[in-house]
Amino acid sequence: MIYLYYFLVALGGGLVGGAIGGIIVGGKDLGFDLAAMLGSFYGILPAIPGVALAVLALNFL
Repeated sequence: MIYLYYFLVALGGGLVGGAIGGIIVGGKDLGFDLAAMLGSFYGILPAIPGVALAVLALNFL
């Protein structure tokens, strides 16, 4: 059950990091709101399989 909390915290970190990265990279071109939405969407995509593999590895340890 505790692994679910790790998973949710990592997904939240991916959302926040992606939003900040989107604002920094594309804020002036796309507008800050759209850049934050796109960054949070694309920031969470690599976090899902990475965290899932980490939780799976922790389950076997």
